[in-house]
Amino acid sequence: MNYTIETVQQQLEMLRQQIEQHNYQYYVLDDPTVSDAEYDQLFSRLQQIERDYPELVTPDSPTRRVGAAPLKVFSQVTHDTPMLSLNNAFEEVAVKAFDRRIREGLAVDQVEYAVEPKFDGLAVSLRYEKGMFKTGATRGDGYTGEDITLNLRTIKAIPLALPVSKVPGLLEVRGEVLMLKADFIRLNQQHLEKGEKIFANPRNAAAGSLRQLDSAITAARRLMFFAYGIGPNEDTRVPQSTHSDIVQFLGSLHFPVARECAVVTGCDALLAYYRKIAAQREYLSYDIDGVVYKVNSLSQQSKLGFVARAPRFALAHKFPAQEATTRLLGIDIQVGRTGALTPVARLEPVIVGGVTVTNATLHNADEVKRKDVRIGDTVIVRRAGDVIPEIVSVVPAQRPENTQAFVMPQHCPVCGAKAVRLESEAVSRCTGGLFCPAQRKQAILHFASRRAMDIEGLGEKLVNQLVDKAVVRNPADLYQLGILALANLERMAEKSAGNILAAIEKSKQTTLTRFIYALGIRNVGEATAKDLARYFGSLSRLIDTDMETLLQVPDVGPVVAQSILNFFAEAHNREVIERLRASGVCWEENDGSINNPPGDNVISGKTFVLTGALLNMTREEAKEKIETQGGKVTGSVSKKTDYVVVGEDPGGKYEKAVNLGITLLDEADLRKLLQ
Repeated sequence: MNYTIETVQQQLEMLRQQIEQHNYQYYVLDDPTVSDAEYDQLFSRLQQIERDYPELVTPDSPTRRVGAAPLKVFSQVTHDTPMLSLNNAFEEVAVKAFDRRIREGLAVDQVEYAVEPKFDGLAVSLRYEKGMFKTGATRGDGYTGEDITLNLRTIKAIPLALPVSKVPGLLEVRGEVLMLKADFIRLNQQHLEKGEKIFANPRNAAAGSLRQLDSAITAARRLMFFAYGIGPNEDTRVPQSTHSDIVQFLGSLHFPVARECAVVTGCDALLAYYRKIAAQREYLSYDIDGVVYKVNSLSQQSKLGFVARAPRFALAHKFPAQEATTRLLGIDIQVGRTGALTPVARLEPVIVGGVTVTNATLHNADEVKRKDVRIGDTVIVRRAGDVIPEIVSVVPAQRPENTQAFVMPQHCPVCGAKAVRLESEAVSRCTGGLFCPAQRKQAILHFASRRAMDIEGLGEKLVNQLVDKAVVRNPADLYQLGILALANLERMAEKSAGNILAAIEKSKQTTLTRFIYALGIRNVGEATAKDLARYFGSLSRLIDTDMETLLQVPDVGPVVAQSILNFFAEAHNREVIERLRASGVCWEENDGSINNPPGDNVISGKTFVLTGALLNMTREEAKEKIETQGGKVTGSVSKKTDYVVVGEDPGGKYEKAVNLGITLLDEADLRKLLQ
């Protein structure tokens, strides 16, 4: 029989629709309507026709899920709207406090919550343009993730095309990739038969599968996806009322959503849901490590807002930690980036919650004394989710006669400098400062990290070599490096050395926020660094400040203020800063909030949206400059947006801004505002 192209195309379309419907029945509804053999026959038929007519292959065909050529490295993806983490609660009293804060913040007697299981997997974002799956990324640090599009395309639970007649221009779906318990057991059995390394738990298996550079390996493993939220979008059909409506909307688009999702009212109902899911935990087909509570009303969510990197309107209520018993072989001292000396227990290997544990933190000397932990003791080890394992207590009945009491050393075990403990602190600290090799490596790594000075290519292995060979002793030495010093290092060719030097040179143009954060001042994270830069406007004013002035900075209390004063009181720290500035490290400075109150600042309190490519600064730089002056940058345009900054090749945000009559700025206009 002769087939026309039109006839073949109809066959292909019918097969694709059948296969995707079967995927939906199997992965989303858990109600397969055909046997595996029948499914395989349909799939083989589709593959054969596409081999015969390659010109008819489409990007959304089910056959495109089998993987592509291996990548050399994942590229980076910046999230238009940050993928924030949640604050955790482990006790009922913390949940009650959360509910009380919500009610007080909203001035209501009771709150309706959307509740759902907390998946123990990897958070990802899926970007759909005109109904087609375009890109997917890991959560990363919440602001920037890894492009894992090819691997995500292999997951059959993720639609390659949205089943809607009028597709949205942009829709970003957020959810969790995980491996079902049965598939995890099957995968480990296959590895055992091949003599390969087995995975510790389903989460590790999912992570290892999802971050394969060869997507064919990912395709060979069964991964699952559950959707639980929406990011940036340009679809008027996206629910605007409640989170539970959004979950139902995602289900209507054929995304898997947890059947255990519910809506409850009041704190007692939250705790009842927690106990219900805890009882069902072992019978679920996937691993969870708690439940999540979210204020259901989206308008109430907006009113509550965010704090640091977490929303005020949501909470993760974690299940009790899992415990096991083992023997304490010894206690080592770990020296951290800030010089903190932390006792770490060396343990006989023990499996806790599916993970082999060989080390556990003992926190500080007071904790060791309080628990009466001795070398040789039998101890109970606790682990909860990704929390560092800790020793809960000893088992006195099993204590042998030859146990040894622990004594905190008086000198740093790494550099030999004196270790001191301040009255206000629970930990001892090395006084070696930046000359202590343990602190030196971490200080330089932190200084060069992406959220700090962003020196691309300066990773742990290279920093280890630079410090071990005494080429670099502090961050200022980085700007004195030459091509020969780098090229002589292991696995460092001249071209690679040139790239590192170029990245170091590029990092000289930075912002005050980044520089303050890069210094690694104890208790000063990104949010505090941003507040300090906004308030003081210049580094000199910050260095010469006093306690009274520091306490005027939002969210800076006595402990943070004292850490800042201690840091700048050290002559060695000020010397390194001067060397950095003499090397050309610079940033724009201003009068700050001290001399320029928020009311006098045209940017303070205004909401900006950035779209398109800017010519003379990156969007991240523009965002930092706006936030430094008190503005807010969001990822989507709404009636609350004050300005939309338009660069080259703007997207749908530009059109939406025009329709809403929002003020448009080009890069030059933005610079005028910033000045």
